[in-house]
Amino acid sequence: MEDKNENSQEIENQEMLQGLSDQGKTEQLVEMMEELPTMDVAEFMEEKSLEETINFLSQLDTEDQGRIFSDFSLDRQIDLFHSMDRRTFAQIFGQMYSDIRADLYQELAKEEQIELLPYLDKATREDVIILSAYPPETAGGIMITNFATIFADMNISQALTKIRIDAPTKDMIYYIYVVDHSMVMKGLVTLKDLVMNVPEQKVEELLNEFFVYAEVNEDRESVAQKIEKYDLAAIPVLNSLNQLVGVVTHEEAIDVIREEHTEDLEKFMGIMPSANDDEYMLTSSFHHFKKRVVWLVSLAAIGIISGMIINAYQGVLEHFIILAMYMPMMAASGGNTGSQAATVVIRALSLGEVTDDEWAKILFKEFKISLMLSLSVAALTFLKIAYLSLNAHLPVGFTLPYLGFVISVAIAIQVVSSALLGAGLPLIVRRLGGDPAVVASPAITTIVDITGLLIYFTIASLTLGI
Repeated sequence: MEDKNENSQEIENQEMLQGLSDQGKTEQLVEMMEELPTMDVAEFMEEKSLEETINFLSQLDTEDQGRIFSDFSLDRQIDLFHSMDRRTFAQIFGQMYSDIRADLYQELAKEEQIELLPYLDKATREDVIILSAYPPETAGGIMITNFATIFADMNISQALTKIRIDAPTKDMIYYIYVVDHSMVMKGLVTLKDLVMNVPEQKVEELLNEFFVYAEVNEDRESVAQKIEKYDLAAIPVLNSLNQLVGVVTHEEAIDVIREEHTEDLEKFMGIMPSANDDEYMLTSSFHHFKKRVVWLVSLAAIGIISGMIINAYQGVLEHFIILAMYMPMMAASGGNTGSQAATVVIRALSLGEVTDDEWAKILFKEFKISLMLSLSVAALTFLKIAYLSLNAHLPVGFTLPYLGFVISVAIAIQVVSSALLGAGLPLIVRRLGGDPAVVASPAITTIVDITGLLIYFTIASLTLGI
């Protein structure tokens, strides 16, 4: 319901902007752009031509231009860079969020970076060069430098004056970071702490010396998990000298978590992640093809083994054609069970709920779960055979209850083995230093199909005497 209301509000905002634009009410349009959520304004502009977008931006002050420009897609940002003169673009560039600005700068060609640098003020130029030096998968690659700092020996009145001079955006005054004159972080205070106490009180008396922080080279997923775990609005980023170099906000953490989950989901479903992925409809069909074809063709080749197993047990199938009727059920039960087990184990590993050192406990737990599942599936299989195969032609000396029991046992064992495989493969990959999500669901399905056929026909051969 909440998502529906948000979508309705977004559509209403877009319609209001479009209406004012169609009526030529420029002054009211500019006022509304300044009041509405930046993302709604950015989406409205992104639907327009480059010329219209540039015209809309030119009617806003530079700070609003930077905020809106930051919410454009990367492709749109690059197109606008190519369509605007360098001096005008540099003014907008200087007002963008520092992390997004660095991402855009890294996407420009070397010649374009060189062209842009002379038009930037010294602070922006130094900031973008420093941030661009950090790998994008680290805390340094996603941090921003727009934050407020004060000194511990200041009183509250002096601290508030310095915050105004630092002039972080209103969205960034979550915490006020307390540093010494070498930028070594000593702790933090909240804006509430400063407002609610007398101006003469010293900052060091309010200082919270116990704080969560990230290291500048720390993996960005680990940083996002810290923000999520401790419910932080932002987390300070320190270098090896414990100097404050940046801040990662909860908005950036949400983006990281979303990207990591998307990447894990794609890997798990046998889709090769790509660094330049875009929205579904904006990505070409050929790009989608390249992402999917590797796993699909590889697993299709491995699937030939299934055919070889069936061919090897052709004699069993000729004597008991009823076995062929329940092969799809066996494959589906195994594939679903394996994928379920892999999903919960990979999720538990990624959230830090378990470690790969607990592999024995994990496998034992999955064994207990699969044992209960196998009894349920076996009972259903037996009832299904009794109902659907009541009039089936059987070889002399064999009864339907006996065959039903054999098939049910084979499928029950398949469920147990599939759960252990589904849980075990991600643990093995993790133990070898890989990403557990690489053990894709299609791969697990293919593997349990092969093992399932071996279990199915081996039990049938042993119990039926063929």
